[in-house]
Amino acid sequence: MYTTINEDGILNNYAAEPQMYYAEYPAIWEQRKYVLQGLFATLIVTTLVLVGLSVS
Repeated sequence: MYTTINEDGILNNYAAEPQMYYAEYPAIWEQRKYVLQGLFATLIVTTLVLVGLSVS
């Protein structure tokens, strides 16, 4: 952990930074999974909006 002291004697601690890495492009099966998740989320939101409109 990295620590500094200012002119008033107050400690200031800094967290250790994690090692950075580049993200990899998703595989075709991961892309399909994301599409299915998006469709499912859209279905849920649309259902909630329609139920909300029908109740009010």
